[in-house]
Amino acid sequence: MCISLDVCKRQAGMEINMAKEIKTIGVLTSGGDAPGMNPAIRAVVRTALAKGLKVKGILKGYNGLISDEIIDMDRHSVSDIIQRGGTILYTARSMEFMTQEGQEKAADTCRRHGIDGIVVIGGDGSFRGAQKLAAQGINTIGLPGTIDLDIACTDYTIGFDTAVNTAMEAIDKVRDTSTSHERCSIIEVMGRNAGYIALWCGIANGAEDILLPERYNNDEQELINHIIEGRKKGKKHHLIINAEGIGHSTGMARRIEAATGIETRATILGYMQRGGSPTCKDRVYASVMGAKAVDLLCEGKSNRVVAYKNGQFVDYDIDEALAMTKDIDDYEFMVSLMISK
Repeated sequence: MCISLDVCKRQAGMEINMAKEIKTIGVLTSGGDAPGMNPAIRAVVRTALAKGLKVKGILKGYNGLISDEIIDMDRHSVSDIIQRGGTILYTARSMEFMTQEGQEKAADTCRRHGIDGIVVIGGDGSFRGAQKLAAQGINTIGLPGTIDLDIACTDYTIGFDTAVNTAMEAIDKVRDTSTSHERCSIIEVMGRNAGYIALWCGIANGAEDILLPERYNNDEQELINHIIEGRKKGKKHHLIINAEGIGHSTGMARRIEAATGIETRATILGYMQRGGSPTCKDRVYASVMGAKAVDLLCEGKSNRVVAYKNGQFVDYDIDEALAMTKDIDDYEFMVSLMISK
């Protein structure tokens, strides 16, 4: 709170000066790719240019900062990319950046190129990298780019909507052939240690069982009993959605077939879920987040992450965001159990 009008004016002047100090920003993508990263990059570049800033693209994530793989970006650099999956800046995981020496190299690269602030698009590991850059004096803003929906501070992550729709469509197709052959099908979806893709697909695809890392009790006999009961009731197929965090779908299929006598197949959808043209939601939300990241840098902010919470685009301190925890919604999980019977 300002204690006088003069102090308020001085503080306002300092904020303006801080904003004027931002002349060049960088943008990078780090960790796993996600549909919607390109729309986010596009929004960062064009918002910055509209504000009179220069933009540098950093290739291959934090590796590119250490190895000085920096390109100039203009409006043409991001033409015709909003519909493309993946990331035009490429991405990688950097072990060297985890060291103090690597972080210092990265900061030195920023200074050589006159980069005053960086937008980092990625998951929680990428945000920890952003923390390290901020500690080196480089203003950083994070955007939640991960198909896993596992960043606690936000209700939306760039790429989740596309990934879950891709998985849903693939599962529909597997279900068709599963019904034709009267099989049990175990379909494994991505999500790392989070079960959000599995839960959403389980509900959307009408699965009989959904196995989530957050809820699964490892009682395979219960699964087997459920399959046998369904067959006795005349069901011609049985669909199990298995989250990546549980895994071992092929072995599970062999054990279920041996126990039930019902032909059982495992399908692991894998990296197809990380590709493809982003949905409308991923294009729009990623674009808004990208623009907001530039706004925050121009306000002199650093060590922040953009989030979507309770219907609003907001921002949190990265330290605070990483300290938050997240769990599967109890009511959604209860609904999935009730309507699968």
